[in-house]
Amino acid sequence: MRTSAFVYPWDVVGDPDAPARIADLGVRQVTLAAAYHSTRALTPRHPRHRIVTAEHAAVLYPPDPARWAGREPRPYAAGDWAPGDAYRAAAEALAGAGLDVHSWVVLAHNSRLGAERPDTSVVNAYGDRYPWAPCVARPDVAAYLTELAAEAGVRPGTGGTELESCGWYGFGHLHAHDKTAGVALGDAAQYLMSLCFCTVCREGYAGLGADPDEVAAAVRRSLEPVWATGSQESGWPAVEKLLGADLAALVAAWRGGVARGFQEAAVAAVRAEAPPGFQVLLHADPASYRVGANTGVDPAHILGVADGVVLPCGGGAAPAMLGPFADHRTGTSVLAANFGVVSGMGGSPATLAEDAARAAELGATELRLYHAGLASDADLAAVRAALSHLGG
Repeated sequence: MRTSAFVYPWDVVGDPDAPARIADLGVRQVTLAAAYHSTRALTPRHPRHRIVTAEHAAVLYPPDPARWAGREPRPYAAGDWAPGDAYRAAAEALAGAGLDVHSWVVLAHNSRLGAERPDTSVVNAYGDRYPWAPCVARPDVAAYLTELAAEAGVRPGTGGTELESCGWYGFGHLHAHDKTAGVALGDAAQYLMSLCFCTVCREGYAGLGADPDEVAAAVRRSLEPVWATGSQESGWPAVEKLLGADLAALVAAWRGGVARGFQEAAVAAVRAEAPPGFQVLLHADPASYRVGANTGVDPAHILGVADGVVLPCGGGAAPAMLGPFADHRTGTSVLAANFGVVSGMGGSPATLAEDAARAAELGATELRLYHAGLASDADLAAVRAALSHLGG
């Protein structure tokens, strides 16, 4: 089974041993970050550093001035965590070790953009802005992210791309010193907290016949009991229970149409610049109401748009993730099962062979491993052992 490991450019640049070490795992491909959000990352084997702090969302290559002239928003260049064309330097080193390189592009997740341009952000039913979550219903945001998908996705020496956060983002976000877990929120409540009421989304609800003020008030009423006792309710029936079936359907119609249009535009923009055979995958979730890095999609629709999907399958999630896509897969569509292999971050490299075999039974055609740069030596040894039985 074809396997790709996620990698950051700073895992490779400056470490001459990194490409061979990754290839020796038994993978055939790397998914290399080209546009990424802010993060603080461990580099446990790098000869020059142990911690990399990416201070803000940035592209990890020099953005083309001509492409972005007169455009706003535009991508931010990386600082000293990825100077120059860090992506290209890493890609060339990895290719030199015999690895195929695909780009990893994070789209609707950008805290700096929201801080500098508050008008671009998702606004919840209480009027709170989420600066980390650009609203993809806004034409300027959608145009920017579509252009970013094309530029960051199609880099020199790259055979495909994986688009993360290619849809709605919302409440959930791994802030430093996050203090949002005091009240338990299941995914139904998190969805309601992720609904956007910016001016564009308010117009969208109105266009479907609803008063946006009444929609926001209904969301607040639905959440009132949650603030008192918490809620672990999940699934679309739980959303309908909280909000009411008719209003839930109206909101879903607006958001689903926006997401589908944005995803179609992003994939089309990549393909317009890519050479023949260039692969375009989306990080996705088959529950269309879900938001975040693995954005909710309609499986039948997205498999007709992109070349496939990357699905979070760790923690026993493989049946729920793979089943709906396997039902709609035709031809060469890729269903890549993504497993965490960093024990300290909840991954399970020791069970990778078993997990991968089960994923294949459920319809997975490829594997993704998160994350070759963050994992300990012991984790990588477990991955190497598992892939020796799976054929990488």
